[in-house]
Amino acid sequence: MPTQAKDAAIAEITSQFQDSSAAVLTEYRGLTVAQLSQLRRSLGAGSSYAVVKNTLTKRAADSVGHADLAPLLTGPTAIAFIAGDPVEAAKAIRDFAKANPALVVKGGVVEGRTVDAAEVTRLADVESREVLLAKLAGAMKGNLTKAAGLFQAPLSQVARLAAALQEKKEAAGETLPAADAPAEDAAAAPTTPDTDADAAPAASDD
Repeated sequence: MPTQAKDAAIAEITSQFQDSSAAVLTEYRGLTVAQLSQLRRSLGAGSSYAVVKNTLTKRAADSVGHADLAPLLTGPTAIAFIAGDPVEAAKAIRDFAKANPALVVKGGVVEGRTVDAAEVTRLADVESREVLLAKLAGAMKGNLTKAAGLFQAPLSQVARLAAALQEKKEAAGETLPAADAPAEDAAAAPTTPDTDADAAPAASDD
């Protein structure tokens, strides 16, 4: 391949690494053209699946900080560059590999992090972003309801306190006439804690 063509190919692969949310490296030996087309369609709109030259891909991977992909770039290699949700793509690749054992996942890059084949498989077992968002929305709704209950609880406590204070005032009002005793009885009465409390400020004024 002429140098100019090599440079163009490296630039193209580099751009795909940079613009993709994930890149899954596979060995495609034994797959037919029809099967490869089927896999390509299963990855979703915007994603691609193409056979690459290992030497050029190593240079492209190195230029974007993924030199650690070099050990995976041996034998026939094709890369799935994912434009959408990496989880959905991983599920598509897993399901295709189950039906077509000739496809072997080597590893790849997921959101800027190099992963091995086992991690790609684990990623396929993760719930999709839509499902996770739906669960998050449900959890938030539950928390808001719980929060609303927490906000209402202090209000009910205040209401109960207000009622208790009102009852206390009413009880104090009923006993107030009983405090109207004759002056001579008041003079003869022993000193109470109330009168001691009244005397305390006088002492502190001196």
